[in-house]
Amino acid sequence: MVPPRQRTLILGLILLGFMIAGFFGLRALHAFREFRRHGPPPLEVVFTEQAPETDVELIRDWMTIPYISKTYRVPARALFEALGISPRGNEDKSLAQLNEEFFPQSPQIVIELVKAVIRAERAVPTGLPPFPTVPPPLTAVPPVVP
Repeated sequence: MVPPRQRTLILGLILLGFMIAGFFGLRALHAFREFRRHGPPPLEVVFTEQAPETDVELIRDWMTIPYISKTYRVPARALFEALGISPRGNEDKSLAQLNEEFFPQSPQIVIELVKAVIRAERAVPTGLPPFPTVPPPLTAVPPVVP
């Protein structure tokens, strides 16, 4: 037979083990619930965190108008209007396909028009400074009089 003192010690250690397991189990459950609440960031956040492409020389004939519109942050409508093409049915066509279909006599004209539109959209207006100016200091420094 096991002495009562040893039985009490074993029972106490088992209870302590259950309490530790319960404590960490509840912490894990709480962390799991917090993790499940957080979904992926909205697409707007993903796209606004990435800097837009600025080099129009990277445009290739395999690209589509919507792809270029998202990459360079230029409205697709402006690109289609510059080409004189309806967006309906032409969103999935590459620049090479659009060139073959609408401008077969002028090779690479679609790419050049798209580049020109992007350059025009990216141009900084002449009346505005290109970068934000530094605001003047709030306190004026008195001039030093000799």
